[in-house]
Amino acid sequence: MAEVMRPEKLDISNDTSSLASPELLHVLAVDDSIVDRKFIERLLRVSSCKVTVVESATRALQYLGLDGDNSSVGFQDLKINLIMTDYSMPGMTGYELLKKIKESSVFREIPVVIMSSENILPRIDRCLEEGAEDFLLKPVKLADVKRLRDSLMKAEERVFKNIMHKRELEANDIFSQLKRAKI
Repeated sequence: MAEVMRPEKLDISNDTSSLASPELLHVLAVDDSIVDRKFIERLLRVSSCKVTVVESATRALQYLGLDGDNSSVGFQDLKINLIMTDYSMPGMTGYELLKKIKESSVFREIPVVIMSSENILPRIDRCLEEGAEDFLLKPVKLADVKRLRDSLMKAEERVFKNIMHKRELEANDIFSQLKRAKI
């Protein structure tokens, strides 16, 4: 007689290493000003975030593998939880970077925050309409970063709970099928 396997004995992987650790969110910070890059990097690190900084929208696209160059970093394994970008940069603006990210099937779900020292309402509205998570006025404050981090952690936690709930339902379904088949 065959042994009935309980869900806890089934090989249903609970490996969540592909999910970001809520304690260490990975932020890609994009700014052409070295002073602003260092400042935002410092704020993010103080808020317990892993930070990658690049100096232009073009470099951000290269880092994400969205530049069409096959020699970019291994973006299949890249886990970015948030992209923070300056609006006004030479070559490609933060708005144009936002549009490219939102056009990407791989990265469109990553929240993008636009930062600017200019409080221009049509610009802010256009970024938010295009899918920006938020628009922050420079200088960015620690409270802004903590608020973003907390909302991202809650979102990541919801994703994790949904995945675990789905796996539990799948395991119960398999157990029920096996039980019905009397294997």
